[in-house]
Amino acid sequence: MYSPVIAIRRTPLVAVYGTLKRGLRNHHWLAGTEFIGADTLVDVTLYDLGHCPGAKAEPSYGIDVELYRVDARGLRDLDRLEDYRVRAPLTGTYDRVIYDTAFGPAWLYLYNLDIAGCPAIRAGGWPSPP
Repeated sequence: MYSPVIAIRRTPLVAVYGTLKRGLRNHHWLAGTEFIGADTLVDVTLYDLGHCPGAKAEPSYGIDVELYRVDARGLRDLDRLEDYRVRAPLTGTYDRVIYDTAFGPAWLYLYNLDIAGCPAIRAGGWPSPP
């Protein structure tokens, strides 16, 4: 049986790069969590899906992320939001993997679906400046 408690023991940090960031429409999902800081990841590329970004494990010039400390309930809620399927991670919309950050290891959601025709963001963040 899946237990977010076990996942949180591995790391209580989550790195976010899209609509979960401060000031964006899904940030309320992180209400009550602790903001740890910002970092840049060079082994992730974002793709602009229109309504949100999707990250792929590809080299970049640096993608901006925000890090938060979450509890097991918060991680479970984020898994639901991101359609992460623990028993078959590659069948959901996002997979959840650990990346090294300046603040230690953190969970990051990688996009599983096709990104054909979606503009790549290889530096900075989402939304991209006009």
